[in-house]
Amino acid sequence: MITPIILAGGSGTRLWPLSRKSFPKQFSSFGGDKSLFQDTVLRLSGKGMNRPIVLTSEDFRFVVTEQLGEVGVLPEQVFIEPEGRDTAPAILLAALSLQNDPDALMLVAPSDHAIPDGPAFCAAVAAAQTVARDGAIVTFGILPDRPETGYGYLEVGGAPKGGAISPLTRFVEKPDRGTAEQMLATGRYLWNAGIFLFSVRRILDAFAAHAPDLIPPVQAALDGAERDLGFKRLDARAWAQADKISIDYAIMEKADNLVVMPFPDGWTDLGDWEAVRWTNADKDGVMAQGDVTAIDCSDTLLWSEAEGQALVGLGLENIIAVAMPDAVLVADKRRSQDVKKVVDALRAKGAKQAETFTRDHRPWGWFESLAMGPRFQVKRICVHPGGKLSLQSHVHRAEHWIVVEGSANVTVGDTQKMVFENQSIYVPQGDLHRLENPGKVMLTLIEVQTGSYLGEDDIVRVEDVYSRR
Repeated sequence: MITPIILAGGSGTRLWPLSRKSFPKQFSSFGGDKSLFQDTVLRLSGKGMNRPIVLTSEDFRFVVTEQLGEVGVLPEQVFIEPEGRDTAPAILLAALSLQNDPDALMLVAPSDHAIPDGPAFCAAVAAAQTVARDGAIVTFGILPDRPETGYGYLEVGGAPKGGAISPLTRFVEKPDRGTAEQMLATGRYLWNAGIFLFSVRRILDAFAAHAPDLIPPVQAALDGAERDLGFKRLDARAWAQADKISIDYAIMEKADNLVVMPFPDGWTDLGDWEAVRWTNADKDGVMAQGDVTAIDCSDTLLWSEAEGQALVGLGLENIIAVAMPDAVLVADKRRSQDVKKVVDALRAKGAKQAETFTRDHRPWGWFESLAMGPRFQVKRICVHPGGKLSLQSHVHRAEHWIVVEGSANVTVGDTQKMVFENQSIYVPQGDLHRLENPGKVMLTLIEVQTGSYLGEDDIVRVEDVYSRR
């Protein structure tokens, strides 16, 4: 049996404004009805697979459990990383958690990749098991179909063929266009997918040989971990002592027992908007998603998630246009790798769009701001069945709740009552209050806030079922 190790703590910026720090790309859908994270989980479930171990951050722990529940997958463990330390400490942590079974196999996979042919990928994993059990560290390389400059590469000893293990010669950083064309012509290079298969024993041996300084702080973080609801929260002080380093730099570029399993059947890390366009383009090179219209366009991506707003492209070529309710990106597609510069520029000027959405996800559901002005704000709040907000009060604002769908069990002060569709209730400034959804359908309400300060940090939590800190 293989234990999947799913890395779900990253926050990519090259797919801004769809992917942001508060809700990164792995939890979003790219054309299907499931997120990239859910697709990854399902791909690594079933015959020959144990329940997955998921590593994520504090901000995404409830998104992870919600999305796991939606696809009916029960994890073996969900570790909460106090802060991002890159992939080497995360993979070491997973290995240490499994060290009681040193011959067990671990399949490490990012949660933000798209692999259309899941069965073919699982077949490649199955074919690689023998060499992994014999002590090799297997990395999966993708047969390239273009001179891509956004990926790292793997150089193998001979011309790679799908299904045949090849020795790894070296890792190659993201090349320029000319170098990528030269590498493609040789037939000896594969895209580096960042997916690995190895035994617990061999990866721990590799860390002991090549990155021994990582072991004490990561082991201490695991030993000091605390159970928190259905999660395991790592010791923050110990975890902070681990070097921030990728598995490639820490282990893979130094180990001498690496082999490559070529995989020819489609893969993309969706690392930028050009990669998204490439995987879904029509005969004219146009990808259209959402309420969009493309007229006489070519090699262009048009993407809209702005409700009630039409996006129209006329005579566009080599353009990326992405419309969200609070931000619009228009860029030359040849600059798709530079979108992170947009995020840096917005962050420097203090723009909230750099990192957060108008829609803010919470363990009980989500809310979004509809309108804001001096001393008032209007929000839409959606609470999942069984969801319960914290018992809280506000120092600077009062609230008025109007239920538009479902029913709410509302506590205000010493009073508790049910509020149904088209009914409302007032929450005075300073009063303790709580809202929960006792029904079986989503609860939707409009909240009108009034007061001198309307920030999200004006919350005094008295009790919280989600153990938020």
